[in-house]
Amino acid sequence: MNEQSFEDYKSKYLDLYDKTKGHTQKEKVSILNDIDFEIELMHRDEINVAYILRLLEKLQDAKPEEREQQHKSIMDILSGDAKLRSKRELIEKFIQHHLPAIEDPGTISTEFYTFLTQERLQVLIQLSEAEQLDSGKVEKLIGNYPFTRKEPLRDEVIDLLTYRPGLKDRRTVAERILSKIKEYMDTFIEGL
Repeated sequence: MNEQSFEDYKSKYLDLYDKTKGHTQKEKVSILNDIDFEIELMHRDEINVAYILRLLEKLQDAKPEEREQQHKSIMDILSGDAKLRSKRELIEKFIQHHLPAIEDPGTISTEFYTFLTQERLQVLIQLSEAEQLDSGKVEKLIGNYPFTRKEPLRDEVIDLLTYRPGLKDRRTVAERILSKIKEYMDTFIEGL
């Protein structure tokens, strides 16, 4: 099987995995928890953001006729790797808006992390404003996560709010905010 076919199959497989994992229903006995969805078809090097940044350096140095193919290859890697899927939109935004302005490929990594810091702060401010959260407390909670690796408790999430929701609404509010915090952590903290 050639590499492109493998990536196509892997991408479809990961899409099915995301759909199946997202629709877990309460059943008496579910065999889905017993199935290992990890793809272990062959030994591969770890694909992470640093690897993508090296590919972007090569893309920047590439001849114009090779750029399109390399760009497509990078996008295929981003959509095919489960760990990088949450960062895909962020990396695409960097490629579209910042990469063309970079002249020295050696500075791509520095420019990306500067861009990442700006995006992280912007998303944190938007999250705090949209959910009426104390941004200082949110930063502290998120700052502790890399060390503790513990998901925040519902009471910790409620303490982030600048208002007190009614008892009836606490659970739904806490779950919604926790979901957004997890998404933030997946995008900006995990794997960077």
